[in-house]
Amino acid sequence: MGKKGWHGRAADALRVGPGFDLSAFDPATTPGYHGGRKAAERLMRRRGKDLSELQERLYANGRSGGTRSVLLVLQGMDTAGKGGIVRHVIGMVDPQGVQARSFGVPSEEERAHHYLWRIERALPAGGRIGVFDRSHYEDVLVVRVHDLVPPDVWGARYEEINAWEQRRVDEGVVIVKCALMVSPGVQLDRLDQRLHRPDKYWKYNPSDIDERAHWPHYMDAYQAVFDRTSTDVAPWHVIPANHKWFARLAVTELLTRAMEGMELEWPAADFDVEHERARLAALRRDDAGGAASGAAGAAPG
Repeated sequence: MGKKGWHGRAADALRVGPGFDLSAFDPATTPGYHGGRKAAERLMRRRGKDLSELQERLYANGRSGGTRSVLLVLQGMDTAGKGGIVRHVIGMVDPQGVQARSFGVPSEEERAHHYLWRIERALPAGGRIGVFDRSHYEDVLVVRVHDLVPPDVWGARYEEINAWEQRRVDEGVVIVKCALMVSPGVQLDRLDQRLHRPDKYWKYNPSDIDERAHWPHYMDAYQAVFDRTSTDVAPWHVIPANHKWFARLAVTELLTRAMEGMELEWPAADFDVEHERARLAALRRDDAGGAASGAAGAAPG
């Protein structure tokens, strides 16, 4: 039996490359990973510790005036596990360094602006990890599938999105784009579970069944997204999500590797370290002297 774990880089195994065909993609596989669930959970805990330290280093840089940030984009059909990624992957880091935003149907105010307006307003500040549960890609997915705007309008958005992401990268944002893909059968099973568990009712939306009728059109729309917006600066990673444990492990690895690639150092002190050590040592001496005097005064005569 071969060694368990990632064989090669997860990014290479999951990245959309030339000729990627979504119709031939198997959501039940575990590309690049050898091992089962228990081994994956152990590896995820280890990589989670790495991710936590990297996030703290990023946050420290932001507190010290750094402007670099990370943006994790999560797309996928209903039940693909986007919320689970937020809870189980992003949940391993300090929440004060995270900015999470879910993008649903645009509000009246949002519809009055350019479709990227609400996206711009949700970008992470320097030193933060931003998480988009759905994103600007809704405007070439849902909009396309439901004919909400003419084809020449949504058709022009692919290059507009590419240019927008390039500008963000130029500004120091590291973009990690993950599409979680489940099979139709697994989606049905997960919808059924929501209807048989009172603690899951809140997750169920009757419109999910209506959206399922558009599955082939969504697959065509996703194929176009991968073909036209997986770029060198912001590539797409398509993650088989029939196994939740694998999807969570994969996103953990992609995010950790991306942050390792930032090569962030801990911020240098903006004060005289030796001087502050001397001041602290003086306080310790004063405290010790005061404690000794108090003890002597309390001794019986």
